[in-house]
Amino acid sequence: MRDSFRRLRHNRGVLIGVAIAVAAGIWGCSVVDESATGPTAFSDDALGRISPQLQSVMAVQEAHTKRLMAEPDVIGTATTLDAKGQPAVMLLVTSQKAADAAPRTLDGVPVEIVLTDPIVAMKGPGGGGGGVSHTAKQTPPIQLGTSGGWRYDLANGYCCGGTLGSLIQVGGQKRILSNYHVFEADIVNGGNGRTAQTGDFIIQPGLIDVGCNANNSQNVATLVKSSSLPGSNVDASSATIISGMVSENGAILEVGTLSSSTVGAFVNQAVKKSGRTTGLSRSKVNGLNATVSVAYDNECAGGTAFTKTFTGQILVSNRAGRFLSGGDSGSLMVEDVTTNPRAVGLLYAGSNTIAVANPIGQVLSFFGATMVGN
Repeated sequence: MRDSFRRLRHNRGVLIGVAIAVAAGIWGCSVVDESATGPTAFSDDALGRISPQLQSVMAVQEAHTKRLMAEPDVIGTATTLDAKGQPAVMLLVTSQKAADAAPRTLDGVPVEIVLTDPIVAMKGPGGGGGGVSHTAKQTPPIQLGTSGGWRYDLANGYCCGGTLGSLIQVGGQKRILSNYHVFEADIVNGGNGRTAQTGDFIIQPGLIDVGCNANNSQNVATLVKSSSLPGSNVDASSATIISGMVSENGAILEVGTLSSSTVGAFVNQAVKKSGRTTGLSRSKVNGLNATVSVAYDNECAGGTAFTKTFTGQILVSNRAGRFLSGGDSGSLMVEDVTTNPRAVGLLYAGSNTIAVANPIGQVLSFFGATMVGN
């Protein structure tokens, strides 16, 4: 999620990430046992391939999703493993009435019902994994997994920002990868008299960590506006690095360099990420093929611009917001290994219970890109 501060009123703490009201990402309580460990036959750890059992459940999920989500209090579905480690359909609902009325099986497949909370403000800045600051201004060339964003991301008395996630290669350019709603969500003149345009500066740290004054940050890249939303299935944007300002080996704070290859997600996969607010954090994948609806603002602290329903998303356990919190949007999710981890997904939404990521393959395909790594 992106984060926002009220200008000149920093004692008020971190407010809700106004650029993204995650209608399908605010999970309150769940009957899913997130500690369950499914049989290894349900996935291929090395290749990220989906097992035939999970594929069959995904087919059931997809066959019923449109009908289920026609109900106003049903806002998402996914494929998961139940408490017994068996494939199941996850159903996301926003009321107890909908939970009570929800089916317990679909075509013989068990249904795990997740009752979601209303949209709530996320927690304030948390500690990093190893004491490294993810909000401090770095000496160039900077590492990624750090606070950053669009230089002009302020409007209506607020400023916003997120995470500069990772480095990708697009043709002859090396670009910083983050989210659409971190780099280019300002699409109306509104509160700041401008909209995001190609060539605009991307800064480090983000405005939320420098008193909303861009002069206290440094320009590290220039935006390549791609307008991934609302038309595509990824919340992604990129910016061409300025020579000498970003480490060209793609190093990420507390993660290091990456592999140039990627890996598909699988249920119970161990993952980690490096982000602006929660620093280095670890979790596991608990849902695949998710369909979720996300509402977006049209500028920092602006009105709702559109609601986007994503398909084929990755869900990750986020208990007490320890894995992903406000300001972590744009973080790259990688496999939890020590050396040169492979990218799994691009994080962009969530709650104090669940985080949501675009599969990295979809993101790279959108840009015609590859990961910068070894």
